[in-house]
Amino acid sequence: MSTSDQIGIRLDVTSIRDEFPILHQQVNGKPLIYFDNAASNQKPLSVIEALNHYYRTDHANIHRGIHTLAERATEGYEQTRKAVAKFINAAETEEIIFTRGTTEGINLVASAFGRKFLKAGDEIIITNMEHHSNIVPWQMLCEEKDLVLKVLPLRENGEVRWDLLDSMLTPKTRIVSIVHASNSLGTINPIADICKKVHQAGAVAVVDGAQATAHLEVDMQKLNCDFYAFSSHKMYGPTGVGVLYGKRKWLEKMPPYQGGGEMIKEVTLEHTTYSEIPHKFEAGTPNIADVVAFKKAIDFINRVGKRAIIDHEEKILAHAHQELEKIPGLRIVGTAPHKVGVVSFVISGVHHFDLGVMLDARGIAVRTGHHCTQPLMDCYGLEGTVRASFSVYNTEEEVDELVKALDAILNKLRN
Repeated sequence: MSTSDQIGIRLDVTSIRDEFPILHQQVNGKPLIYFDNAASNQKPLSVIEALNHYYRTDHANIHRGIHTLAERATEGYEQTRKAVAKFINAAETEEIIFTRGTTEGINLVASAFGRKFLKAGDEIIITNMEHHSNIVPWQMLCEEKDLVLKVLPLRENGEVRWDLLDSMLTPKTRIVSIVHASNSLGTINPIADICKKVHQAGAVAVVDGAQATAHLEVDMQKLNCDFYAFSSHKMYGPTGVGVLYGKRKWLEKMPPYQGGGEMIKEVTLEHTTYSEIPHKFEAGTPNIADVVAFKKAIDFINRVGKRAIIDHEEKILAHAHQELEKIPGLRIVGTAPHKVGVVSFVISGVHHFDLGVMLDARGIAVRTGHHCTQPLMDCYGLEGTVRASFSVYNTEEEVDELVKALDAILNKLRN
């Protein structure tokens, strides 16, 4: 059993795994090994039960009702907002906007901030490791408003060429939008240092935090970004829920992203006045049940301890690198010194899709393809990779099973 220390607390992975019902099954006659956590990780029983409890006892529409169920549903929804604000150390609860996920959060900024503050000739900077969700919204905005999109290149090991940022920043730079941790490579970017440079240049820093919130310490006061977007389903919570953190000074100046119920103070046929933040950006009936259950995911992370999670996943990652590098013909793509628990690799002469199918036949779930980072794959001249990504419930023994499976597959193919 793998363990990690957190100020005298031992991380009991066996007990943690017992909290995740889905892990205790066989797939294709083999015990499930789930290494697709960067796409979406699994849910503890507390989250599943919170969804059940909400629909059995508390369901009603929120904020607008005075009856008991509406008040209970509203309380659960707003308790999650408070928990999120504390979890990321936001300055105030009103800076937390609920969305459908990281993608919608970035689109909200591109649409609302871009509509208000950007004009023809202004510049946006991204990197070559971004998820499509942090590329396409900016491309759309550039086409709409005649903006310039600049891209920071990568080093061979998967680090961004941050040494080029100073020369790329100009008086026309308005937004720098970057990923905190790469979903394809695992590379962790130095967000606080980057935000400092971005602000010195008079620009705004937007961060895609999808791969960071469950795996790294995330503190808005230390990072000092202007916007930070992330998803519940990548941190043990339900799908369909995301968070956009934004500094009050920007959220108050930005126009609404969508119009409808909830985001208004008063509507006449001639004019509408909008609600205060955060409700200005939450039009319509939200995903109440999943937001309520999301708090249980945050509670789970807090109970286990972020430091313990980080230490455990770093240990798994180091073991995976060490053992996978022993396989003849295997090349790890992304070897930056600072990574979250993601290992992407290719094997000479074997297509990544075929490897994924053959691993699934052995009960091992990995992700194959370009991982919504096609420009990144183009940098390496690849169609795609096999990606194994780890979470708190994974073990070194599972990594060993992955290595054994790859050895068996290669022996069969080459003999």
